[in-house]
Order: sequence, then C-alpha cells, then structure tokens
Amino acid sequence: MIFRAGKILATLLVSVLLFVTACAGPSTAPPTSTQAPPISSQQPTDTQPIKAPIGEPLAGGKFNKFFPNPSGDYKRVFAQEKTGFAEAKLKAGGKDVAVLSINDLANNPSAAKKFQTPTRKIAGYPAVDVGKTQTAILVGDRFQVKVQSRDDSFTPSDRDAWLQKFNLSRLSQLK
Repeated sequence: MIFRAGKILATLLVSVLLFVTACAGPSTAPPTSTQAPPISSQQPTDTQPIKAPIGEPLAGGKFNKFFPNPSGDYKRVFAQEKTGFAEAKLKAGGKDVAVLSINDLANNPSAAKKFQTPTRKIAGYPAVDVGKTQTAILVGDRFQVKVQSRDDSFTPSDRDAWLQKFNLSRLSQLK
C-alpha cells in the first residue's frame, strides 16, 4: 500500500513538473552572442546621431494642425486619430491618391533607426524611401511624417512636395 502511494505521488510530481515547465513562456532575455555587433562606416559626416524619442506619446488630435491644407484639385480628409498618430487621406478626382500621416515615435523608438543613415534630406530633415510607394522624414528626432502613394498618378516627387507642405518647423517644436 505504501509502495503504491509512493508510486502515485512520484507520478503526480513528475506530471506537475512537466506541466509547469511546459506552460512557462519563452525566455525574454536576449540570446547571448560571442560576436561583436557590425560596425557601419556609412554614417554621413554632416548628420547628427538620431536620439531616441522620449516621453509619452501625444494625442493624435494635436497633429491635425500640422497637416498641409488642401490645394488645387486635392481634398484632405482626416481618417484616423489615436494616441501618437494621425492620418489623412488625400483625394483627387474622387479617389484616394495618397495617405498623409504623423506618427509620434515615442510609441516605437526603434522606428527612428531607419533615419540613422538617410539617403537624402527633404526640407532639411532626414528622409528615407520605404518601398516604392512611401517616403518618410524624421522631424525633431521624434515625429515620423510620411506620405504614401495610393495611386500610380501620385509620384515620388509628389510625395516629396507634399512632405514639404506640412508645417514642419512648428511640428519640430512640439514636446
């Protein structure tokens, strides 16, 4: 009887141990590496290092006043606002041709890394092309201002021009 109770207890303990270890989540510790991180020599000499955005993300409604006003055949329609983000659609001839957005990178500081080695500048701000349909700039080391083409008629030069229409100097002063 005692032998049988010991056997049951041992089986129960092994089962509990397996259950507990199987239910444990993956380790959040970064993997250890014996290799040194790669060193890039491609940093332009005329740019300052990008600082990680600090602080709490701002309310999306605070960004609306920095968007460009509609002009010519274009109409601007605000589409989305949430903490740290605002978006407007740019319409021409009744169809969406582009999406304009401002994103507070306090939500996602690692997103600023793509501006470390910009390929060019727009209005004095580091600029990068993301794929074939998006152009983004980093304003004040914190705000990503982006224009995305939604129609083939909206060209990369159109994206550059609309980025310059944002009130970038006032946006850069926002805290």
